[in-house]
Formats: sequence, C-alpha cells, structure tokens
Amino acid sequence: MNEFIGKWVSWLILLAVLVSATNAVIRKTLNMSSNAWLELQWYLFGAAFLLAAAYTLRQNEHIRIDIIYGMFSRRAQHWIDLFGHVFFLMPFVLLMIYYFVPYVSLSYRSGEVSTNAGGLIIWPAKSLLLIGFSLLALQGISEIIKKIAIMRGDMDDPTPFISVHEQAELEAKALAEEIRS
Repeated sequence: MNEFIGKWVSWLILLAVLVSATNAVIRKTLNMSSNAWLELQWYLFGAAFLLAAAYTLRQNEHIRIDIIYGMFSRRAQHWIDLFGHVFFLMPFVLLMIYYFVPYVSLSYRSGEVSTNAGGLIIWPAKSLLLIGFSLLALQGISEIIKKIAIMRGDMDDPTPFISVHEQAELEAKALAEEIRS
C-alpha cells in the first residue's frame, strides 16, 4: 500500500509546481492573486511530504548518519534499526496519532476554514497529518516485523551490508569507468 501511495503522491510535487507557476504568472501579468491558490500549493506539498514518509521508510531511505552506521556489521545495523523503530519511531508516531484524532475531528466537525480571505477549508490539511502518521505507523510495524525475521534468519536481507570502504571503492570504480568511457 505504501509503495503505491508513495509513487502516486510524487505527482503532487509536479501539480504543486504547476499551481505555483500558474499563480505566479497570473499574479505578475494580471496583477491578481488568490489565497486559495497559495494555500493549495502548501496543501499539495504537505500531502506529498506526509504521504511519502512511509514510502521513504519502506525504501530504507530515511535519515540516519550513514557514515557511523556503515562502520558496524550488518547484524549490528539491524539491531540499531530495530531499537530505533521500537523506541523512537513507534512511540512518536503513536503519540502523534493519539493527538491528531481529536484535532482533526474537531476541525472537521466545526467546518474550520482558513483565516485568510478566500482561503480553503482546513480539515483536509489536518487530515493529511493523521493519514501520514497512520501510514508511517503501519510501515513501522512492517519494518519491525521484517527486522526480526531477518535477524532470526526467516527472511533474506533486502539490503545486504556494504561497508563504508567498499562503498567508496565501488564509487571510485564507477567514476574511473565513466572517465574511461
């Protein structure tokens, strides 16, 4: 599910750029602007960012200090990932979901709208927060299960270990090959 959503929301960046460019052209040529168009830009960017977070975790592209992480054995890396997912990611994500449920519900029930003249309704943007963290929670659970399965030998490691030195060698060889060609 997160794979599909992550690939789909990448198109929201293009849509945000098009909305932004159109808004800029209209503002400069016709001397007109709209708060709704400005807010739509941040809705689209926020949606892309929030809905793609789980996909980023699934692809193992989340933020960490790879220079230090790469110095450890693959088994130690799995333990670091498992520890981080269980004791940092999941408590934070579950806490955010706990707080966002009433936050979004109140916004929806009250029909909250932007304080800007001509602005958009707010609850869809707030809903994106809840949806994004819910997807991240599901992916976190999936990653914890996968880490345990890999460490028990029940599953092959989808990202085999490459040390920092091996990575540097591979990059140097690729660069040398590129220069030769």
